[in-house]
Amino acid sequence: MIPFNQPCKIGTEIEAIQQVLTNNKFSGNGPFGKKCTDWFERELPCERAILTPSCTAALEMTALLTEVGEGDEVILPSYTFVSTANAFALRGASLRFVDVDPSTMNIAPDRIAAAVTDRTKAIVVVHYAGVSCDMDAIMKIANEHGLWVIEDAAQGVMSTYRGKALGTIGHLGTYSFHETKNYTSGEGGALIINDPSLIERAEILQEKGTDRSKFMQGMVDKYTWRDIGSSYLLSELNAAYLAVQLEHAELVNNDRLRTWEQYAAGLKTLIEEGIIEGPHIPEDCEHNAHMFYIKAKNEQERSELISYLKENNMMAVSHYVPLHTARAGQKFGKFIGKDRYTTSGSERIVRLPLYYGINTKDVSHVIETIKLFYQK
Repeated sequence: MIPFNQPCKIGTEIEAIQQVLTNNKFSGNGPFGKKCTDWFERELPCERAILTPSCTAALEMTALLTEVGEGDEVILPSYTFVSTANAFALRGASLRFVDVDPSTMNIAPDRIAAAVTDRTKAIVVVHYAGVSCDMDAIMKIANEHGLWVIEDAAQGVMSTYRGKALGTIGHLGTYSFHETKNYTSGEGGALIINDPSLIERAEILQEKGTDRSKFMQGMVDKYTWRDIGSSYLLSELNAAYLAVQLEHAELVNNDRLRTWEQYAAGLKTLIEEGIIEGPHIPEDCEHNAHMFYIKAKNEQERSELISYLKENNMMAVSHYVPLHTARAGQKFGKFIGKDRYTTSGSERIVRLPLYYGINTKDVSHVIETIKLFYQK
């Protein structure tokens, strides 16, 4: 079976983990944690990076930092993972789901503009497949209305928009290091802070609402409870695994891009003939090959293709069920405007096997099997 995904392994992670065991420092914000945050602050760059137990936790921190609460509205795409919405529903906000651009499955700026009211507090954008949203248009809307912009860049490490790293364009950004992502720590995430005024409070929120970070830096002689917060810390063991991967970020990125380009070249004829649709990369974007997906004609054809690939020992999968169609989505929010592309696009997407180190012969086998399916 050709798997859909395999967690990234560089090969030296065990040595880093052994060093953690030797150092006897297992909890968060240790030497490896600092190594990771230094990498983000240097390579992106950003004002401050904080490691979290998950991208979900980082998103929850953004809701706290922007003080979203009862009576506020948050605009976001319906085509996303539940964590994008949960973070703000937890604070009592009303979710306003809007349609996507069918070429990228990213939130459509014109639909954002139409959904803004005097209760709107924030816009949450999701960079689907590591391909950037139209951030110039989105930031323009936000600036006109005085809104926070949060980038859910869970899939976007190493991707850029007009030369700027995803996650560094809005006021806050978030990353995921789940085992399905390009760079992993098993479970893990990061909060990217681009507004310096939010840094001190973010450090307090991360440490259960205390000023422990100042205590650890020798800035206070004891730490106390200062604010609400939670345990938003990534363990040193996870950070050690991640640190190795970040050291080899270019190697992983280039390997994935080669696979992505192999799919694009191999399926070019089917795409050009209009039999399937392939991913679109806007001119201002550089992507990280997080996924290669195609769109079948309809949901039935999508199901038949996935089944055919499985019968031939290769795993391909669909993706998100639009949140506004779910029970919780209807309870905590509503779709604003017409659902022209969100549901129809979600019913057609097939994600193909893509991970660091996938064999080129396996990729060719997937391509040829897809061609055989459409010949039949």
